[in-house]
Formats: sequence, structure tokens, C-alpha cells
Amino acid sequence: MDTRRAALAAVVICGLVAGTALLAGFAVANEPAAADRAAARATTLPATNATDLACPPRAGETNSSSTETPDEPRIAGLYPNPTTDENVGEFVVLETPSDTRLGNLTLTDGHTTARLPNETVTGRIVLSMAPNVTETLTDDRPVFELEGRLRLAADGDDLRLRNATATVDSVSYDRAPTAEKWYRTGPVGGKADRRSDGQWWPRDATCLPVSTAAVDDATAFVLPDGPGVPRETIRNADDRLLLAGYTVTSEAIAADLVDAADRGVEVAVLLEASPVGGTPAATEGVLETLVDGGVDVRVIGGEDSRYRYHHPKYAVADDRLLVTTENWKPSGVGGESNRGWGIRLESASLAADLATVFRADFAGRDTTAGAAYRRNTTFTDDGPVYSSPTTEYPTNHEPTPVPVESAELLLAPDNADARLNDLLASADDEILVLQPSIADDVSLLASTLEAARRGVDVRILVGSARYNAAENEALAADLERIADRENLPLEVRLVGDTDRFEKIHAKGIVIDGETAVVGSANWNSNSLENNREVLVALHGEAVADYYATVFESDWAGDSWSFPIGAGVAVAVALAVAAVVGRRYVRFGGESAVGGESAVENESAVDPVTPDANDED
Repeated sequence: MDTRRAALAAVVICGLVAGTALLAGFAVANEPAAADRAAARATTLPATNATDLACPPRAGETNSSSTETPDEPRIAGLYPNPTTDENVGEFVVLETPSDTRLGNLTLTDGHTTARLPNETVTGRIVLSMAPNVTETLTDDRPVFELEGRLRLAADGDDLRLRNATATVDSVSYDRAPTAEKWYRTGPVGGKADRRSDGQWWPRDATCLPVSTAAVDDATAFVLPDGPGVPRETIRNADDRLLLAGYTVTSEAIAADLVDAADRGVEVAVLLEASPVGGTPAATEGVLETLVDGGVDVRVIGGEDSRYRYHHPKYAVADDRLLVTTENWKPSGVGGESNRGWGIRLESASLAADLATVFRADFAGRDTTAGAAYRRNTTFTDDGPVYSSPTTEYPTNHEPTPVPVESAELLLAPDNADARLNDLLASADDEILVLQPSIADDVSLLASTLEAARRGVDVRILVGSARYNAAENEALAADLERIADRENLPLEVRLVGDTDRFEKIHAKGIVIDGETAVVGSANWNSNSLENNREVLVALHGEAVADYYATVFESDWAGDSWSFPIGAGVAVAVALAVAAVVGRRYVRFGGESAVGGESAVENESAVDPVTPDANDED
């Protein structure tokens, strides 16, 4: 890695930028080795299945901690806080041995008690005081009516399943999140929360494993350098075109989608109903174009939405998937502003898996048809201010076909957090991180810091736009102080003024020059735990080197970092803290002073304010 850094520095100094040619030569020279690595990786990549997930099992499934049929009935799930009036339809899921007689069982919270019906059952059943309403809230079957009275408190309760003489099972919870179901993930007994034997999960949200597959063809690109790749992908679709985004405001993209529908392609679009700062006015015209052009459009969101924000940026075009860090708008995929990363992969398997995600999200109870949304939504003129259409940025990094040994499809909240932490924990040599900003309490930052403590060379490049500069300066000061005190190979920079792009919006990682991660997830806990996000982990030296080359170029540009000297770092940290407010953070047990994004707690999409030049 030091050799590559030195070579790139020399290239920058001399003005002889030849990254694309070097990359192509590298890929050709290493094709046999890449094939060997692909074969080896196929046997060494960790197997992923539903039992490996952080999320709970879906209805009728079990996980590794509860694979055996219980000897006695037990509480397998709770839904105490639906969005119905007075929580009508709340329910309990019971898991039972074969031929279990329910007639002598009761459910009680110590204040109210309900008797189970006089039935003989096997497997999972649902119990409710209002079964007709419950049947609209769950796919679990069958639903039985309780006799008596039972109320599950939304602010916490203790629930016991009893026979005539003793407690058979019990769970307790402190608070029931709205529209979330509790699933048992551990042995009988204990508290029903994330810390012990159960977990809350949005009702009807997907719970999918990491998908891993070979890749037939790949094109790596970055923005604003390569805006032609997303449009080319749409224009070349023959059979299906599924496009998902946070915001869609590009009339050019809308026209391409309508053209695809006109030539007989199945076209569907899904976007966020309530982006931070309001739905941009440009969305109204795009919706009109799409709906009038025969495109099936839906928006996702609302009070009981499965996800805090629908925040991915991807398209499935036939057997290709395009995953980017950028929104479908001029400043994003249009190439008019942002530094973004993107990848187009040809893989029938991964395209099918991502299409499954799209269809699950598209068909959900929390979606609204585009025409109805347009009629009932107030569009705001106070949205992002885009770069001038006359702004032109140089193409320093051409879109490049690159070999990819294998790729993993990562989803939030399903599996991305755990898998990304695993990848960071596996680093031996180098970690490169590019983010608009980073929340100080996110798990990925803790894993990155632990890697530095193992001796891994870590470099983090973050944005310096007016809406995130203060918090990024504070975070950089914190990390530089820790690096100085512990003598860690860790450096943090804020990107400076440049004529190559307007601001950092990419969310990317390169690990050991062998794995690159590209996708929509910001480094904050809400993005990983509550949003719908889509990422891909790309394995192979050539594809990793493409993004590392871009990172090195941006790092060596007009970026700047804090001096490591303790006195200066502390002084800067204190000065920044005066701007962003004092708060205390912990990095692997170390206490520090820095700045936290208020918007991270409020929206956790991109840490920006609604009046930012470019929200996510």
C-alpha cells in the first residue's frame, strides 16, 4: 500500500495522471491470478443464511437459538403497539408442541387476564382480543380469539403464560416501538428486548441474508466523472427496469424511464414519501412525467412505515444491477455536483435477489400510488439548491470494466451492519473510508478504530460542506488526538476546495486493496438500523484498486488534516466544540470531546439540515 501511495503522489506532483491506463494494465496482467483467487474465495467466504442474521426470523421460521420444538407452549412473539385506534388488534404469537390443548392456559399481565380457547393446536398460532383486526396486521395463521380481557401496554409490561398451577413462560419489555413486533430469539424466559432473548423488528420488514454470487461483468464508475453509466443502464433494459431511490428529481432520468416503458419494458419506481426538508418541487414534474408515461410509481413512508427512510439508490435492469451512492437527480447521477461512487454488475443471481427486495418494498402496506401521492402532497421550493447546469467537471476517472471475483448484496436493516463490521474486523493492512460525515457512536467507526489498534493503516476522508464541516472538524480532532495518544496509524482529513467536484457524497470503503464497498448507507446508527439501505461488497484486487485510486486522488488533492501535536489538536477540538456544542463520545472505551450532528438523531439520512445545498 505504501508503494501505491508513493507512486500516486509522484503522479500528482508531475501532473501525469494515468490511473485508468494503469488500472486496465493491472487487470489484464492479473487475470489468471484473479481466477485462482475467485476459486479460493468461493470456499472461504463465510456462509450466510437466515440463522446468521441480526434480525429476527420471519413468521413460521426459527433461528439458531430456537430451532427445536419447545416441550411446552411458549411466547414466540408480541405486537403490543399497532397504529390502530386504542391498539385494537394487538396480539401474541404462541409456539406450541404437537397436539397442545389450550383450554387450561391463560395469559396475564398481572392486572388483566384472558383465557385461551378450548382448542387443540400444533405449531405457531396467534392470540388476540380482536381477531378480525389482527388478521389484517399479520400473515401468521391461524388467529384465535382470547376470552376475558388482556391489554398489552405500549410503555412496557410483564406477560405470563400460565396453566392451572404454574407459570409456563414469561416475557417482559420496557417499551414497544410503534408498528414493531417482538420476536423471541433465545431460550424460554428473560426480557423481551434487544439485549437478551428477543428483538423488536418492524412489522412486515424484510429479514434477508447476505447474498453472495459470482459476477459475469462489472463496470466501476464515479461521479461526477461518469454520469453516462446510469442512463446507459436504463436505456439498454429489455425486459424489466426497477428503480429505487430516496429522491427522484431528474427529468432526464424520468424521460429515459418512460422511453423504456414505451418499448415494452416492465418499469417500476419506488421513492421516499417524506425526505428531510420536504419533497422537492422538482419531484412533482417527475411524477407527472412517469405516471402519464405509464410507469408504475409508488412512494413509501408514513406513520407506521417499515423503515425510517427509504434511502437506497439502485436499479435492476434485466440481469444487471446498478448500485450507487447518489440520488436520481442532477447533482447525483446527473454528474453536476457530487463525488459519488457506483458499480454496475451483471449477475442473474444478485439481480434476482435485489428484485425480490424491490418487490417486497414496493408492495408493502406503507406505499402509496404515485398519482395519489402527487395529488395529496405539498411540494416545497425550499429543497436543495443544485449546481448550475453549466458547471462542468473534468473526467479524471473514466468508467472502467473491471473483473470482480464475487459480490455480496448487503441490506439495511437486515444484515449490512453486522457484515460491514465483519469485513472491517478482517482487515490486515489498510482501510480507506470515504463518507460525507460520520456519527461518533456508529459501530463501524468503533470497528475501524479497533483495526487501527491492531496496526491496520486507516485513512478517513470526510466532507467539508458548510452543513457538515463543523462536526467533521470536531470528529477529526477527536480521532487525531486518540491516534496521537495511542500512536495509531490513523489519519482523518476533510476534503478541501477542488475543481473535480463540489462536495463529498459517496459512502465507500476499501479494505486491504481486495474489497470495496459501495452503497447508500451513511455511517450513523439510524441509517444502519432503521433505514432501507442497499450496498454491495465487491471482492477482487482490480475493482478495489479502481476505488482506491479515486480515493488516493481525492485524498492527495486540496484536503487537509489536523496537526497531530497534542496541544494543537486539543485546542482545535475545544474551538470546534464551542461551535457545535459540547457532548461526550466514546471510541472503544476512550472518552473524548467532539461534535454530534443534531440531524443524525432527527433524520439520520445524510447528516444535513433541510436548507443544505444538497440533502442526501
